[in-house]
Amino acid sequence: MNILVIGRGGREHSLIQKLAESKQADKIFAAPGNAGMEEVAERVAIPETDQKKLVTFAKENGVDLTIVGPENPLLEGLVDIFQSAGLKVFGPTYAAAMIEGSKHFAKKIMAKYEIPTADYQAFTNLEAAKAYIREKGAPIVVKADGLAAGKGVVVAEKVEEALKAAEDMLEKGQFGEASKEIVVEEFLQGEEFSLMAFVNGSNVYPMIPAKDHKRAFEGDHGPNTGGMGAFAPVPELPEADYQTAVNSILQPAADALVKEGRPFTGILYAGLIQTDRGPKVIEFNARFGDPETQVVLPLLENDLVQVIVDVLNEKDPELRWADKTCAGVVVASSGYPGGYEKGRPVPVISGKTNVYTVHAGTEKSEHGYVSSGGRVLLVGAVEKSLPQALEEVYEHLQMFEGNKDFYYRRDIGISSISSTHPYVK
Repeated sequence: MNILVIGRGGREHSLIQKLAESKQADKIFAAPGNAGMEEVAERVAIPETDQKKLVTFAKENGVDLTIVGPENPLLEGLVDIFQSAGLKVFGPTYAAAMIEGSKHFAKKIMAKYEIPTADYQAFTNLEAAKAYIREKGAPIVVKADGLAAGKGVVVAEKVEEALKAAEDMLEKGQFGEASKEIVVEEFLQGEEFSLMAFVNGSNVYPMIPAKDHKRAFEGDHGPNTGGMGAFAPVPELPEADYQTAVNSILQPAADALVKEGRPFTGILYAGLIQTDRGPKVIEFNARFGDPETQVVLPLLENDLVQVIVDVLNEKDPELRWADKTCAGVVVASSGYPGGYEKGRPVPVISGKTNVYTVHAGTEKSEHGYVSSGGRVLLVGAVEKSLPQALEEVYEHLQMFEGNKDFYYRRDIGISSISSTHPYVK
């Protein structure tokens, strides 16, 4: 089987690494891919946005299955285009992907179908938004309605901070079209976790839960990022609460989209928070999470190609998971999520077989790998326990010590194991 993976980030590299384990994967193409993918896939110099060229390539190269990684091409209707061309593709249509494309749309779906989430109001008028913020007080959350690369959410601890966020988005156009409307919602207290599922219509096959770390700096300080590290499963999440999240959130969301005439096929991702009233939705995404994918897929014991084929054929893939823990820490360019330099030399990480590297923002030069993005790579490890996995990861990250071109968080997983990481120097 010839497989085309569309995207260039860590999520797509992780997907390709897992797909490459399958005996059914004869050839894997990555469009446009990154430098790390070249070990197991053939890169194709077509950007994710060039729909016509991607369809032509798939037809001319006998592609049997296409997997769309990032959110932008999904919300540009790439799946619809592939389906119209008679090509097999795994991912939601434009209509279904709106569950991620518009936070206001997602909130309306949740309200209509009684899916638990934070109370909210949506605004296009700045003064109305400011009045609501002053009325509710802080802490409060301000979100751009559309896509903002994981950076369109401000958790404001003071009213002034929330007012500025609303002004930046609505008046100053911080995220362009994405922030012409904003959602202002109540701040929810609790532990966050991510839950992804393979979905086809009302058929929902949940994965193990993962925990992401979105803030840029230690202690969960600094601006939101695309994610600075993750681990799976989540030891502090009781099995009963996991089942509640599946039964009261993921399944109803999939059913709702069917009822709305927007049946979802692909990966439905729920960003959740465990409150004292049970799990509630922070956000929905219409694709694999990044970096959650990089720590969930290494624990999947099934053939990923077969899983996707089964899901597309409405057959239960009977997911099996290793009884282990996987943790990963992102190495980012200094300055991220703000401005940063590209083309900085990236050290090559080598070590034990249970330690792996997933590339994101990298390219190749005559001297080796160089940085080409904000999040550069992720170092992950599979071990018997979370402390052991993190110990392996941080041991291999020592080579970045003193390197001013990059940084990483030293407290990934800290809240789930102890008050300190005894092994982080």
